[in-house]
Amino acid sequence: MHAPNQVSLAAKASGEPEFREIGVGPWEETHPGEPRPDNPAAADYDARFDTELLNDGDRRNVLDRYRYWSVQAIKDDLDARGRHDFEVAVENWTHDFNIGSMVRTANAFQAKRVHIVGPHKWNRKGALMTELYQHVEHHPSIAELVECWRNRIAGEIAAERARAAAAAIHIHEYGANASATGGQPLIPNPFGTSGTDGISPVQSAMAELADADNRIKELQSARIIALDIIPGAVPMETYRFPKRCLLLFGAEGPGLSRKALDLADDVVYISQFGSVRSINAGAAAAVAMHAWIAQHATIV
Repeated sequence: MHAPNQVSLAAKASGEPEFREIGVGPWEETHPGEPRPDNPAAADYDARFDTELLNDGDRRNVLDRYRYWSVQAIKDDLDARGRHDFEVAVENWTHDFNIGSMVRTANAFQAKRVHIVGPHKWNRKGALMTELYQHVEHHPSIAELVECWRNRIAGEIAAERARAAAAAIHIHEYGANASATGGQPLIPNPFGTSGTDGISPVQSAMAELADADNRIKELQSARIIALDIIPGAVPMETYRFPKRCLLLFGAEGPGLSRKALDLADDVVYISQFGSVRSINAGAAAAVAMHAWIAQHATIV
């Protein structure tokens, strides 16, 4: 039997603090008399709910709207809502304890993906299970990561060009059809709008074309950004993050590898005013991700 923690005993004896209870208890206690949503025969059946969590309660560190949901259902919902356009990569050559903290922050700011470079094994304690809600990819080297990321960007550009070409074809078809029928297009609108919302098929296709063109420009401006303090690095406070980017983070102490710095398009540092040359790697990652959020995210 473990001896009681003296700090915990002293805190309890003091009467402070009184901690809030996080989460919800079992469904029957929290929703007495209400049918369980995991019953396929019920009218309000919802496959997102997890039977074990409904039985035992949900004390996880998740938003209230995700209470009782399975991990996969939460991950799918984050995908459906749309993840942000930045990705983060962490070099894992020293089994750094900060990696878990970086993954947790990536979840908080809804990064598109998290990349672990080096050994697959990393300290997950600081992540607090948030890696389950992320798309986490592993790479044997920084060079392989950069190649995969640039290929993915090229693929996204190709897809957007195809979308733009399809929209341009439909604009031409609508114009020709309208001319032949006295201004009344007879072919269906593939973009899902109708005359009832005040948007014509031509306007809808033009909006689709403009959106694809804007996305192509964003993707063509995509950059790999290393976060480190080296000569020639740009202060983050004056740096404009591209919307589509990959943020590279190194280990506590040594920072990023020479290869990572060589492959980066830009190197950015956080201005500091104390006596040490750097801040905690997990804290630096949080500052960098929030800097992207401040410039690009829609705050609701």
